[in-house]
Amino acid sequence: MTDRGTTTRHLVTIALAPVLAAVIGSAFNIWYNGTQIEPLLNDAQWNLFQKSVAIYNVGAYPILIGIWLWRVWSLKPALERISAGENVDDVVLSRAQVRAINLPWSIVGIMGLGWALCIPALLLGLQQSPDAVDRRVLFHLPTSVVISGLLTVTNAFFIVELLTGRLLFPMLFQDRSPADTPGAISLPLSRRNMLCAIAACVCPVLSLVLLEIADATSASDFNWFMVFVSAFGIALGLFCSWMVSNHVVQPILELRNAAQKVSAGNLDVSIDLPRADEFGPLIDDFNEMVDGLRARRELRARFGLHVGRRTAELILAQDPGQTGSEQDITVMFCDIRNFTARCSVTPADEVVPLLNRFLSVMVEAVEDRHGGTVNKFLGDGFMALFGIGEPDRDGCSHAESAVRAGLDMIDRLKDLNAELSQGGLPELGIGIGIHSGCAIVGSMGSSDRLEYTAIGDTVNVASRVEGLTKKVGHPLLVTTATASRLRTSFTTTPLPAESVKGQSEPIEIHTVEAAE
Repeated sequence: MTDRGTTTRHLVTIALAPVLAAVIGSAFNIWYNGTQIEPLLNDAQWNLFQKSVAIYNVGAYPILIGIWLWRVWSLKPALERISAGENVDDVVLSRAQVRAINLPWSIVGIMGLGWALCIPALLLGLQQSPDAVDRRVLFHLPTSVVISGLLTVTNAFFIVELLTGRLLFPMLFQDRSPADTPGAISLPLSRRNMLCAIAACVCPVLSLVLLEIADATSASDFNWFMVFVSAFGIALGLFCSWMVSNHVVQPILELRNAAQKVSAGNLDVSIDLPRADEFGPLIDDFNEMVDGLRARRELRARFGLHVGRRTAELILAQDPGQTGSEQDITVMFCDIRNFTARCSVTPADEVVPLLNRFLSVMVEAVEDRHGGTVNKFLGDGFMALFGIGEPDRDGCSHAESAVRAGLDMIDRLKDLNAELSQGGLPELGIGIGIHSGCAIVGSMGSSDRLEYTAIGDTVNVASRVEGLTKKVGHPLLVTTATASRLRTSFTTTPLPAESVKGQSEPIEIHTVEAAE
């Protein structure tokens, strides 16, 4: 954040930046006029010429300078509000961003107009002379102005662009990229190099050629060798500029296209563009970065298979320095019934597929359909958490989501038993205990091995309630803490309180059904 004084200094610096470019163009113009135009005019005409220059400068340039200062100073209100930490209206900010990016074009237009109007103004002034003006002046005067104007506007463009990018962009583009600003016009790198070639090569050489043409009285007087060398030099300069542009633009476009693919999630990207210049290490670093992202994606995929997709996301998003936090959650414990009896009459090589099939169906119900997180597998059962990082889901509290998941699991078990039914084999049963309350949630363990889980009395109670399903003969039991959070879409029936290990008071439990 900058203060208002700094903002004003930045704007003053940008406002004065074109002065250097104007000095360069004016110096060339004065030299050209003094060496090529003055000898063609008599004393009266030269005085008239100088008077016309003075009148034009006094009459036109204050207006043009005023327009330029207005363009620059129009940015001040938005910049001052930003520097003060105040909110800026989106429309006002967007307008300031576009104007800042387009400032180089503004100075090009203003200075270009000033130099262009200079030609008819000075020619009109010379027409006031009673003596005939040498026709060669009609050639030299536009030549002087055009070349001087090109030198001025090209240098002014680059100077203003450089200062604007360094002084204003950090303030105006804190939350977005200048390249994504609609209505702004940026000069591509290829054309930028051409503009540099015009200012540094074409204008000086072209002026020499034009001087030779103007001084020759016939074709035989031309120094054809100089004309040829000059034309070759201009063509070579433009060609070299074009080659440099392509040499620079190609890797930039390759990197940009590859970066867009990576941003869209496509990591099967590699830039095959060997370069020995500065782009070589940059391309190598980009390819290494994508390789690292692919490795991380593979690690995340494998990691997610072991701890669960939702748990993996929570671990990766967790602050590494955080050891655990107290959260209000709902804990579910689930266990298979009759699994031991089923295993005793099932071939050994079918036991694990049977367990995996059961767990796949139940995990899908918990995680994909009701937003829970299967935290750990416990032999032939599992522990699931609801409400971690997402207290409400689709308008349901985490307690309601857990109960909906439990009822869904019971229905799915009926379908699974029908699918796995074999003559004489016992059907699989299920026991589900649910309790809501505060628990400590986070990564816990030793210095070299951690587990993302939940601990506390809420977890213990949920485990004990699951154990009570065998005693009371109901597949799904919830505590009063969970039942009190359910709305009218459920019907709960209280059962006698049960004493369990680790609890000083009996636990109040309820059966629950979906309301019709």
